[in-house]
Amino acid sequence: MMPGRLTRPYPGPVAAFYLWLRRHPRLVDGVLAAAFAIPALAAAVAVGGYRLVPLAVALVIPLVFRRDHPVAAFAIGVTVGALQVLLDIQINLVDVVILILLYTLAAYCRRRVSVAGLAVCLAGSAVAVARWAPDGLSLMHWLMTGSIMFAGSSLIAWVLGDSMRYRRGYYSALEDRAARLERERDAQAQIAAAAERARIARELHDVIAHNVSVMVVQADGASYALDSSPERTRQALGAIASTGRQALAEMRRMLGVLRSDDGSMGVVPLPGIGQLGELLEQTRASGLAVSFTVQGVPGSLPGGLALAAYRIIQESLTNTRKHGGPRASAQVLLRYCEDVLMLQITDDGRGPAVADGAGHGLTGMRERVALYNGTLRTGPLPGGGYQVAATLPLNPHPEPAIQPGQPGPAGQAGPGSPAGSQDRARQAGAA
Repeated sequence: MMPGRLTRPYPGPVAAFYLWLRRHPRLVDGVLAAAFAIPALAAAVAVGGYRLVPLAVALVIPLVFRRDHPVAAFAIGVTVGALQVLLDIQINLVDVVILILLYTLAAYCRRRVSVAGLAVCLAGSAVAVARWAPDGLSLMHWLMTGSIMFAGSSLIAWVLGDSMRYRRGYYSALEDRAARLERERDAQAQIAAAAERARIARELHDVIAHNVSVMVVQADGASYALDSSPERTRQALGAIASTGRQALAEMRRMLGVLRSDDGSMGVVPLPGIGQLGELLEQTRASGLAVSFTVQGVPGSLPGGLALAAYRIIQESLTNTRKHGGPRASAQVLLRYCEDVLMLQITDDGRGPAVADGAGHGLTGMRERVALYNGTLRTGPLPGGGYQVAATLPLNPHPEPAIQPGQPGPAGQAGPGSPAGSQDRARQAGAA
């Protein structure tokens, strides 16, 4: 059984019998035709001998294919009835057969077709009453006989067939809706699975690319210092082991978050701004000189935004270490503003020679920044080097923008006013 699929309980014997009958409608109609054939043939022989047997057979045969060809079956039944009126021959059960065919017409055809069939039956009922009504019958008795025995039964058969058609259409619409909802649910599950795979690939890239690059640099340094400086080789091997353990711990923590059913993050928090010191120390230990500057007043950040900032800095330093060259250095600037967090990672290395469209680094940055409606700028600098600049809004529901030159709320100056420019200048000086 596939997960998420609805299973139907095993039907009982009566329900199983009904399902079997629904799967074999031609057999059911054949039995119904046989049940009417014997009395109809007996009535035809009793009335006109064997000459009327073909007429009785023609009356019964349409019952066999009434579901597949309801219009043709009804037309044959009405034709047989008209011949009986014209020939002044009464065969028992002919009216019942025509009513069954009218019911089938109303149940399996469009309403305008069934209404036309009902009109034909009502007209034929009036003609039959006029043909076979006893002499001396008053008009009131004539109307009561026609309305009760012929017209009334035709109306009842048509109403039952029309209600069956409506109910069948209603059930069919419910089944189509259930099937459509199931397809939509499967599509949503596939979209969620694809998003989850993309998230896992992005997180694995952030963890593995950074830590493995550090381990590679340390291993290269250990190989060079193996003969000349055993102590430095020992330190490099210790750094490799420490970095590997940290990578494994991050991967276990990440996979634990992805596998948790209740969405809990576990007792160990995901990396954030507080873990930047360890990241920078690890980067410096790999041979990349990094300076770190904080401007503004640090404040508490949401866990997801702090994780995004950490990953952007981590990926930028990883790219510098991979593409900047052996003498590259990096500067990390973290600026706390009133409503945004600004990140700027600049290096003086060579930068990537060719953009790698298949990588997850820059794509992961863009996705993380877009998640918080921020902006991201990446590219080489005119004087050499490479820069990554990201702006992450701290307020998920910002107030409407103030037009330049207009006063802000509570008398505050707008961004384009002189007072606003002075405020920004004072903030930049304080930073």
